[in-house]
Parts: sequence; C-alpha cells; structure tokens
Amino acid sequence: MSLEIVYRAFRDDDNVSEITAMLHLAYGSLLRMGFRYTATGQDDATTLRRLRKGSPLMAEHEGKVVGTITYYPANPDSICACYRSSPSFGQFGVHPQFQRQGIGRALLAQMEARACADSAATLALDTAEGAAHLCRWYGSLGYEFVEYVTWGTVNYRSVILAKKLAPAPAERR
Repeated sequence: MSLEIVYRAFRDDDNVSEITAMLHLAYGSLLRMGFRYTATGQDDATTLRRLRKGSPLMAEHEGKVVGTITYYPANPDSICACYRSSPSFGQFGVHPQFQRQGIGRALLAQMEARACADSAATLALDTAEGAAHLCRWYGSLGYEFVEYVTWGTVNYRSVILAKKLAPAPAERR
C-alpha cells in the first residue's frame, strides 16, 4: 500500500511549531553525528523566517506536514559565489517515519522543475562536508561539487553542490 502524500505550497494557517518539530526530527540523525545544522535546533520564529524567505513546499500525509523544502532565488549578496547566480534550496527535511519512501525525491524534483521554469541553468544546495551519505545521495541525483563555504552559523564547513538543469520543455528545440 502506498502512502497518500499531498504536495502543496506553505499556507499561513500551517502550524509552524509542528513544522519546526518535524525538522528537528528529520535532522536528528545529523545532530547525533555532531552536525549542528540550523534546522537541528531552530525555534519557530527561525523556521517561519526561513520559510518566508523563499517558496516553501510541503509534503502532507493525513493533514500533517511530513516533509518540507524551500526554494530560494539567486541571491546577489550571498557570500557563496554559486548562490549569487543560481537558485538554491534549503530547510529540506522529511520526518524519519516517512524517509526512504520517495518523498524527498519528489520534493526535490519539484524544486528542479521550479528552477527550470525560472530558466535557471543550475540548482544548488549546501550540506555538511562530513555528511558523506548526503553528498553521495545528492551525487547520485546529478549534483556535483562546486565550492566550499564556511557560514559561521553552523559547526562545519559546507560543500556547495549544484545540478545542471535541462531547459524547460517549451525551450527545447
């Protein structure tokens, strides 16, 4: 039996406390590995600020948010050279009970489609350099190393990975 997952935009009536709690759980294994990602301990105000900074997408099961990802447009003021010219995604997590069921891939596919619709040549992300399992997973999906960044807000050096995107179907010849 497959899960019924609804993918939708973030709504003002979404329970931010539940999203924050879900993110803490989703990032829990990374925290146990010693990586203090922002999402491992952020408060509700930080969750909401990060959601509103971009275009968030929710994965919902039986009325509960079980996954989220946020699309961020290119940021010309970023300390990360790649982020100055490429959209990126972040605050990406799936509740542990729902991991390894394709929800993360579906959320990510929608971010890639969004970037293509925005005529972006690449889509980028950052993760902990030492989170080898995540680097391998993103690599298996076509993301490649671009650069290192030290944000100063986390306890690790980040790797920036980016994927070259195919043009949107209307642009293909």
